[in-house]
Amino acid sequence: MPKKTLYFVLDPMCSWCWGFAPVVDAVREAFGERYTMSLVMGGLRGKGDLLWDHAAKAHLRQQWQNVAAKTGQPFDETLLYKAHFEYDTTPACKAVVTVRELLGESAAFTYLHAIEHAFYAQGIDITNPRLLQGYYEQLFGNSGKFAFFFLSERAEVLTEHDFAKARSMGANSFPSVVLVDEAGHMVCQKGYRNIEQICTMLGETDA
Repeated sequence: MPKKTLYFVLDPMCSWCWGFAPVVDAVREAFGERYTMSLVMGGLRGKGDLLWDHAAKAHLRQQWQNVAAKTGQPFDETLLYKAHFEYDTTPACKAVVTVRELLGESAAFTYLHAIEHAFYAQGIDITNPRLLQGYYEQLFGNSGKFAFFFLSERAEVLTEHDFAKARSMGANSFPSVVLVDEAGHMVCQKGYRNIEQICTMLGETDA
């Protein structure tokens, strides 16, 4: 019997997605046997989309403080003191897509949480492909497969496909959770939700 599918539309450099990470883990733990769960990368920002000035840093600091207050997730503000930073989320998204294609969905969730933690809790610049490969090797062992796939045209195409899929499902803000039932009917829940709200969306009594 086919399962319902739950798509988590996220971006590794989205602060509310980092705040949502414990909820993702709880949902996967509680309902992993009943739903097929998949990651879709959202593509929060591309190269040149954010001018790295005082106003941008102040906005990010306020948003991070809001996320921390609501979710309890830790934030390190080291990056906000950088004179220059290209807030391009595409490399991190492509890295998650690479792991998903090489090792499957479960590994992709693990990898996503690792680089989210590096960026937000440790202030590490995860736009650097070498660092992204390093996290892969820490988690899954030394392999040339990551670098080969990450630099391939297929990785570019699949990442763009994720971005387009997110838009086609109406998930144009992150995080979003999209439920698709056995008949193909779709419900999209945009924005941060706690575990109780996700249970309500799914029609489940508890996690």
